[in-house]
Amino acid sequence: MSLKETRINHMQYMEGMEILHDSTIMHEVIDGMNRIDFSSYTENDVKAALSKQVLKPFDFGALLSPAAGDFLEEMALRAQEETRRHFGNSIYLFTPLYISNYCENYCIYCGFNSHNKIKRAKLNMEEIEKELAAIAKDGLEDILILTGESRKQSDVNYIGQAAKLASKYFKTVGIEVYPMNTDEYAHLHQCGVDYVTVFQETYNADKYETLHLAGHKRIFPYRFNAQERALRGGMRGVSFAALLGLDDFRKDAYATGLHAYLLQRNYPHAEISFSCPRLRPIINNDTINPKDVHEKELVQIICAYRLFMPYAGITVSTRESAHFRNHIIHIAATKISAGVSTGIGEHQEDSEKQGDEQFEIADNRNVKEVLAAIYDAGMQPVMNDHVFL
Repeated sequence: MSLKETRINHMQYMEGMEILHDSTIMHEVIDGMNRIDFSSYTENDVKAALSKQVLKPFDFGALLSPAAGDFLEEMALRAQEETRRHFGNSIYLFTPLYISNYCENYCIYCGFNSHNKIKRAKLNMEEIEKELAAIAKDGLEDILILTGESRKQSDVNYIGQAAKLASKYFKTVGIEVYPMNTDEYAHLHQCGVDYVTVFQETYNADKYETLHLAGHKRIFPYRFNAQERALRGGMRGVSFAALLGLDDFRKDAYATGLHAYLLQRNYPHAEISFSCPRLRPIINNDTINPKDVHEKELVQIICAYRLFMPYAGITVSTRESAHFRNHIIHIAATKISAGVSTGIGEHQEDSEKQGDEQFEIADNRNVKEVLAAIYDAGMQPVMNDHVFL
């Protein structure tokens, strides 16, 4: 039998996956995404959206539509005003730490996918602590722990122990790992994690099925509800993202914003943020690039996020160039990474990479170089965006 013939139903939960029977958010988001017609928006719709202080989903759609393409300067100015009003001139810094690149999923666009022939590695606790100490020397206080999506190689206890170590060196500990059940998020919260990032990749369930051929990640609704389970598990905040370029970027951006908007309404205490990743080349496939999502379109998406949810954080990672990131912090971004490696075990001085990268980064600057660029822009770098009392 072929792989296609043996694929499990991507909309059916697997054993052990928690179902949120009382949540309707996924159905509302998918319905909203399927109903929106970007071609129906006019210049007057865009102007009306730009004139409002509080936007509704219809207005958000207007700002993502092709009709808004001629209003990019106005959008950027409005986004800048909202960003300064709510965040001042602060730019928060963090760095990701990849502690394992083993993965059980077959996602055709990801360098970690289980069928890609790469060098695999998993750091032990001693190695993790050395990496953490090396990163902390640069003055960073916010760390994002990442793994490949393998419960076997990186179980909840392993991630929790890494989080406990991270809490010794950093004031804020986030994770970007595989989706979990509420009780597992609660355990990690007790270990020091307070922020969870999950990329839905694409909100088009049919396209999602063709991109995720095997593994737990194949189950679309379980991934979709990860942020809500994390909040129920006690996490302070959650971040949302579609991997722009996998499908219709306007619909994916709209669904991402609507997802965050609806969750914020149900959990008003939660801190909400967006990541804005575009596809990047991976090992053994350097032709992967975002379809139809150029820098102009990315700016439009980021500005639309800002105007739709003014209080939300917006992270722009090293998937984007130094030139782009230097400019977007003037407009709408509130958090950027620095001193980044997406490989395993590269943060210590003179250390050698133990495992291969998830994707190629576009901005290789170290922390000092990023700090200098922020100061040169007249902005204030901040190492931590949350104070625990």
